[in-house]
Parts: sequence; C-alpha cells; structure tokens
Amino acid sequence: MQRDNLEMKRPGGVPASGPRASALSQAILGLVLLAILGGAVWFYLRNKSATAKQAAGVKIALPPVPVIMGPVVKKDVPIYLDGIGTVQAFNTVTVHVRVDGQLQKVAFTEGQEVHAGEVLAQIDPAPFKAQLEQNKAKKLQDEAQLANAKLDLQREEKLLAAKIDSQQLYDTQLNLVHQLEATVGADQAAIDSAQVQLDYTTVTSPIDGRTGIRQVDQGNIVHATDANGLVVITQLKPISVVFTLPAQNLAEIQRQTTATPLTVLAVDGDNTNILAEGKLAVIDNQIDTTTATIKIKATFPNEKLRLWPGQFVNARLLLTTRKGGLVVPSTVVQRGPDGSYAFVVTGDTNSMSVKLVPIRVAQVSGTEALIDAGLSAGDKVVVDGQYKLQNGSKVRPAAGGKPRSADQEQ
Repeated sequence: MQRDNLEMKRPGGVPASGPRASALSQAILGLVLLAILGGAVWFYLRNKSATAKQAAGVKIALPPVPVIMGPVVKKDVPIYLDGIGTVQAFNTVTVHVRVDGQLQKVAFTEGQEVHAGEVLAQIDPAPFKAQLEQNKAKKLQDEAQLANAKLDLQREEKLLAAKIDSQQLYDTQLNLVHQLEATVGADQAAIDSAQVQLDYTTVTSPIDGRTGIRQVDQGNIVHATDANGLVVITQLKPISVVFTLPAQNLAEIQRQTTATPLTVLAVDGDNTNILAEGKLAVIDNQIDTTTATIKIKATFPNEKLRLWPGQFVNARLLLTTRKGGLVVPSTVVQRGPDGSYAFVVTGDTNSMSVKLVPIRVAQVSGTEALIDAGLSAGDKVVVDGQYKLQNGSKVRPAAGGKPRSADQEQ
C-alpha cells in the first residue's frame, strides 16, 4: 500500500501524469486558441470599420499644429545690390633707392604708420658730399676767370672807342666772356645735380600709409636698379573695395548716381556683420564680356582698420529705398517646385487654419524679406513650424511662442 502511494505522488506534490492531467492540458490549449481567434476577429472588424469610414469620406480629426505666427508689416525698406568684392589699398608704393651706396640706417619698423616726407632710410652720403664740394670749387674757379674776362672786356671797349684797338679784338674778348658765363652756368647745374644726388641718400616716404616687411637689412649695398625695393607702403585710410555686379543693373545704377554718390556696405563673409560704410567712387568704363558684369569701386574711410588689402568681403550697394514695403521675417518664405510661398493664418482664435499662398519675393536681407506680391499688410503668417503643415492644416499658437514681426527678427 505504501508503495502505491509513492507512485501516485512525486516530490513537490506534483500529481503524476495520467488521464486527469491530459484533460487539463487540452482545456488550457483550447482557451488559448479561443483567445487568439477572438483577437483576430476584433482586429479584422476594427480595420474593416476604419476602411469603411475612409471610403465614406469620413476624415479622422488631427490635433492643431503648434506654430509661431507673426504679422506682415509695412515699412521703408532699403534696396541693395549684392556682389563679392576684394579690398585694395588706396595707394601702394614700393620704395626704391635712387642712388647707389651702402645702407647706413633703416629708420622705420615693420608695420609702422608713416607720413609723406618721413625718413625711412639713410644711404652713406660721403661720396655725394665730396662730389658736391668739387662742383662748387669748379664753379668758383670759373667765376674768377669770368670776372677777369669782364675786366678785359671793359678795357677793350674803351680802346675800341678811342680807335686804338680793332673791332676784332673787342669781339674776341666779348665771346670769351660769354663762354665763361656758360661755363659758370654749367658748374651751377652740376652743383644742383650733385645736391639732388646727395638728397637722394635720405630715403623718405612718398605717401601716408603703413610699412610692410623690410626687404633689405642695414649695412647692405643697394642700387637704384635693384628689383626689390626697401619696403612696400600701403595706404589704408582711406581704402578701396572693388566688386562686380550684373551688367543689367548698370542703367539703374547710373540713374541713381545722378544726384549723390551711392552708399556701399562692406559685410563679412557670413553676411551678418557690417564692417564699414563707404561711397561709390567709380564705375568701370567697360563691361566684361566674358562674365557680363560691370566692375565697381567704392571708397571707405576705414578709420577702425576693419578692412585690409586682399580681404574678401560682400559688397552691398544701396540702390534706393522702397517706401511702405511689405516685410516679413525671412523664415516665413518657403520654397517649393512651383516657387516661393507662405502659410497665411485664417480663422478666429478658437479655430485657426493655414492657407498656402504663392508669393513673389523682391529681396531677402538678413532676417527679413521684402514681398512684392501675394501678401497684404496685417496678414498673419506662420514664422516657424511649417514643416508639419499643409494647405488647410489646423494650427494653434505654440506654447511660449510669442508672435514675431520682421522688426523683432532684427
């Protein structure tokens, strides 16, 4: 009897396998299959209901899209023509020596601001001083001979008047005086030439500007025929910017320049910071036929030295100012395959939606865009959040997003 009980139960109190265990397993399996079948039927009926609603034209309502809105404002807008320009020194001079000799002294430091007439270097003046003194002595010698010849001429004149001497002797003495006068004149010219050569031993700056890197060191022998000069001086105040614009703008530029010189802005490479403001100086006298562009030069005071020769800048020519232009933040303008467009907000506060409106943009300057057509003053447009929108989408003001105008974008 005890052996039979041990066979009926296993350790842990788990019933032994048998007819009763098999029936229980089949019951559980049946319940699982019934649950799976019920879920499949529910999913099928749900999808069939949604498909039927769509076929019947019933749309599932989507929540309003949060966006930032702003008004279309009317204001005076400057009209710019943009080009890429290069900064050029107003004047550039390579300082060469004009006489041969030893460079005794360099009187400037690299990068120094110098003025016209300021001493830059000194060449050994001794040989030139000696030549000058020699020429002066030669003149004194010839002047003494001239004085003696003039005295002889006076005596010959008296003898001729007394009919003691002949006319020939008088003429000979007169011509000798003229010859010596010419010799004294030549001596004076030689003195002047020697003085000029001596003055050339002191090298001065021909313009106001800034010195560059020194090309010759003190103590070297320099020549007037040397290819390299002592230093290059560039004038930075004022300074020039040369840029190009499409040739089709030439007529309008010429029409606007009849009254006063047009303003030109030099803007950094990111087109965000204005470096300097100047005036249009000259329009080139010919159009570049290879690029159909016209070259323009502007002059800038450059008092803060924010422009430097060789620097690339964006040049903005202020052509005119449009009075009462329609302006929106530049982020309002969207671009698609059919051109530019904007989302205009319609409806009241409780039920707002957007309408896709094609627009024509006159220019985009910084953070604002000037609109030629498509919008009206006072229209409310979407400034941010357009990526979730389509024509007719419901919208609402974004939480914490205040309406922004073009003025606030700046």
